Amino acid sequence: MNRLFSVCVIVIILCNGCTHDKGIPDYNNYPDDIGKIFFTRCATAGCHTDDSKGAAAGLSLESWDRLFEGGTGGSSVIPFRYEYSTLFSSINTFSNLGITGLPAMPFNQEHLTREEVVLMKNWINNGAPDRNGIVKFADNSNRKKFYVANQGCDVVTVFDQETLLPMRYIDVGNTAGTESPHMVKVAPDGQFWYVVSLQGNSLQKYRTSDDSFVGEAILGVKNWNTFSISNDGQKAYIIDWGNNGDIAEVDLNSLAVAHNNGYNYPHGSCLNPAGDTLYVTQQTGSSRLYKIPVNYFSTFTEINLYTTPPANSLNPHEVLFSPDGTKYFVTCQGSSELRIFQQGTDLLLAIIPVGSLPSEMAVSASKNYLFVSCPEDTVSFPGRRGAVWVIDINTDAAIKTIYTGHQPHGLAVDDDKNRVYVANRNATQDGPAPHHAGVCGGRNGYVTFIDMSTLTLLKQGTNDKKIEISVDPYSVAVRH
Repeated sequence: MNRLFSVCVIVIILCNGCTHDKGIPDYNNYPDDIGKIFFTRCATAGCHTDDSKGAAAGLSLESWDRLFEGGTGGSSVIPFRYEYSTLFSSINTFSNLGITGLPAMPFNQEHLTREEVVLMKNWINNGAPDRNGIVKFADNSNRKKFYVANQGCDVVTVFDQETLLPMRYIDVGNTAGTESPHMVKVAPDGQFWYVVSLQGNSLQKYRTSDDSFVGEAILGVKNWNTFSISNDGQKAYIIDWGNNGDIAEVDLNSLAVAHNNGYNYPHGSCLNPAGDTLYVTQQTGSSRLYKIPVNYFSTFTEINLYTTPPANSLNPHEVLFSPDGTKYFVTCQGSSELRIFQQGTDLLLAIIPVGSLPSEMAVSASKNYLFVSCPEDTVSFPGRRGAVWVIDINTDAAIKTIYTGHQPHGLAVDDDKNRVYVANRNATQDGPAPHHAGVCGGRNGYVTFIDMSTLTLLKQGTNDKKIEISVDPYSVAVRH
């Protein structure tokens, strides 16, 4: 009897083990309750499977890992943020639970119950973990990333550099109203990122390892537009675009602030290669820029950006140095030009006509290309709005224009990956209709990618690769 009892116990254990093991591959690393929904309602024949995903927005739900490969439009699930997860809006038919998308999924089938939608919502808000509790993209504190500030939703979208997928949405700002994050930058050592907002009162600091909030320097409510970070990452200079404008100097360790007032509509800024002089454009009704010693703000020089006085103000917008530090570039919105100057002497070297309202710039040290966004250029590509101009900085000549999307603005060069990240605002009604509703109202924008080897957009199949994100993407920064 004892021997028979032992055999029965072993059989029971083995059977139970087989049942559990069978459950794991059946749901392919999803938690059981989530996997049951996907495998009975979504990853079914002709829909979101590996074999049929081509007709289902490129999204396979056959496994937890496949889910996080995303589809043709980018990520379908953003861990911890159900409201930015397009999978959730696609299955949600209950308006009081969040955004509802059309057509509702499963397509032409019975909709998910309220209980199933709530279960999915809670799972995403808990990080959308696999059956072992692992959260996607949380495994590497040194992950290469890039950041996009979304002016319309007070969020920064965090992209994974390797997959080019949005992986997090980080709330920024410290008030209930819309603050409109205008510029995001990563510190030179890659350990922190910072953001300022047009209608905010602070420079905010976040860790790049996990995108957690560190602290903020309270600046006061002004029209904070742009900022520059010193080469050693110890100081930041924040620009208030206004009459009697302010340049706030922030100690990035203590977050203490010193104010320097009395500038005429300062806007774009950058430090010279030595890091001892801040160059600041005078954006409105001017054709000059300031050169300001960072150790003595009360003394500055004003540089005329012309040899012959122009008929109208140049309205210089942004300023940027070449990688070798021998010259600097200024986008002039009043004349639709890029002007190039010699460092030190401030001699005008070249004037390059570009598209309407030239705005942001990014430079490649490996290719010696300067990329200039012209969000309102309607001439380069008739019937379309916006272009990115490519300048060869060896010859100081425009060599190409690229249609990257509707109203390109923010640019960031990634020399490691040989590409440029472009934030296309898509803010006006003549742009392409977004596929998804904006969380904060307004129109979702998108990010596209320039291959610097060919100076063409990266492709996804036969189409240009295009990742839709939240409302009004404006500024881009790379964590190298």
